[in-house]
Amino acid sequence: MAFAFLGLGCMAAEQFDLVVVGANPGGIMAAVEAARMGKRSVILERNAHIGGLPANGLGATDIATRGATTGLFSEFTRAVREYYAATYGENSQQVKDCSNGFHFEPSVAECIFHNLIDAEGDKIDVRTMRQFNFSTDDIAMSADGNRIDSIRVVNRTTGDEEYYAGSIFVDATYEGDLGAAAGVPFRIGREDAREFGEPGAGVTYEYWKSVPAEGSTGASDNAVQAYNYRLCLTRDSAQLVPFAKPDGYDRSEFAELAEDVWTGRNTWRMMRDVTPEMLEKNRRRLQSGASGTTIPGDSWGIEKLVTINTEPNGKTDANNQHGAFISTDLPEENWPWPTSSWEWRDRFAQRLREYTMGLFWFAANDTALPPQFRQEIQRWGLSAQEYQDNGNFPRQVYVREGRRFEGMYFFTAKDALPVEKGGRPPLHNTSITASHYALDSHAARKRETGRVHLDGFISYPTAVYTVPYGVIVPRTVTNLLLPVPVSGSHIGFSTLRMEPCWMVLGQAAGAAASLAIDLGTSVQDVPIDRLQARLIDEKATLIYFEDITPEDPDFGLVQRLGLSGELTDWKARLDEPVSDADSTPRRLWLKRNKK
Repeated sequence: MAFAFLGLGCMAAEQFDLVVVGANPGGIMAAVEAARMGKRSVILERNAHIGGLPANGLGATDIATRGATTGLFSEFTRAVREYYAATYGENSQQVKDCSNGFHFEPSVAECIFHNLIDAEGDKIDVRTMRQFNFSTDDIAMSADGNRIDSIRVVNRTTGDEEYYAGSIFVDATYEGDLGAAAGVPFRIGREDAREFGEPGAGVTYEYWKSVPAEGSTGASDNAVQAYNYRLCLTRDSAQLVPFAKPDGYDRSEFAELAEDVWTGRNTWRMMRDVTPEMLEKNRRRLQSGASGTTIPGDSWGIEKLVTINTEPNGKTDANNQHGAFISTDLPEENWPWPTSSWEWRDRFAQRLREYTMGLFWFAANDTALPPQFRQEIQRWGLSAQEYQDNGNFPRQVYVREGRRFEGMYFFTAKDALPVEKGGRPPLHNTSITASHYALDSHAARKRETGRVHLDGFISYPTAVYTVPYGVIVPRTVTNLLLPVPVSGSHIGFSTLRMEPCWMVLGQAAGAAASLAIDLGTSVQDVPIDRLQARLIDEKATLIYFEDITPEDPDFGLVQRLGLSGELTDWKARLDEPVSDADSTPRRLWLKRNKK
């Protein structure tokens, strides 16, 4: 075991090739990829468990085109499917419900991450209950401020201070704590719509699915999109834990939900055609004892509170209900989170937990609600099989957005939107992964009188795009990579912030770190061709084609053609014949390379 005497009072710092702060999927994949390239990493995780959000309720994978993001993310989904097939049988309901590995139970996700780490032997050292406090006193920089020498963390179990030095440091925190301590410039809040010309930027009131409404100014502010807990709910009586009334219960926070249920009021675009008479008719119907709702877009029962996504073994991923004014998101109160101390964050996490449980308690028990609605809620509860050391409640807040760094490339909405109808977004020939999700932000403010929606809740469709290496690279710190708190605007970040994308950005960070060590260069000067070659060899999709998969023998050829700009369509069409008379650059290249 190597030690170095570096800064921070000249305390002995344990030495690794990579020091990774954060055991979420981005951090784990960075260490896994580095291990496969012969490098030794330590992963420092504040919690007692690893896996980030997929191990804390986000069990329905957020991705619009499944083949767009591959590499280690595909290894993860394959391992999920193999787990269910081996445990329950190839034709089991569990295999069907896992949706080819894209849906999974929280405990299974954590198990898969452990398996990925364990497969690398002693190359990865995971240390949980390690807290990095992200002040300048907790990091030692080189004299010129361009290199991290070591960091100090607190062992939350013993209270001891520990010191870690590395050739490369990786910030895999959802908040961007390490990068901030290293002095990397960052942004928090929402840019003005005029700064980058982005849809949905700034102050934005819209019916859900992006129909602009009165009050949208596009002005910048310091608002941070809402956080919540992704809950593992069930209606399987064999494992159901009823919703309990929390200690901090405040009925007034949920009272308006009753009127929303009686009338069917919601925030979907169909509400534009709903009249006051229709709302009152819905009320009278429920008063007569009928169940359900007649209002377009309205949901009934548990789905009035949350969206439900099926997982194996009778469990669900329950997320905020986008069409509701009151759901599991808690806007406004989370704004200080990105730059606040862990003491403040822990208080907010408890506040959010009590709010969440209070919402379900109200919905299941308050007599202001229709009795038939309460009966529907009472059929649901928490799963007794998950988070057994935490009252069956997720251990980690869903931090959708923290600090966003200003790196070598700043990703905005234009990088994810087609240049022309039906075409691709701008091609980045330094791409380290393809990805695809909507420009998607949750609310930034709570319900306001007279507003048709919650400020900040938007969704704009994108096309499969390429992600340049520069989004994970700071401009100056030469041994730091940022695969989770990436460089981008609020709207640009809103599509990158999905776990599949973070996994492959983490993989790219691990590969780039290893190359930087091998070549004795900074992370800024890593040869992009060598980095891309490594990622392609590891079956990471850097540019997406509808008719090519990483298992195709011509995958690498097509990736190189696409990145060079010689293949611009969505299909490579390698099976089409190539004649001597064909003089297009694509045909000539294929003639030279495919006989």
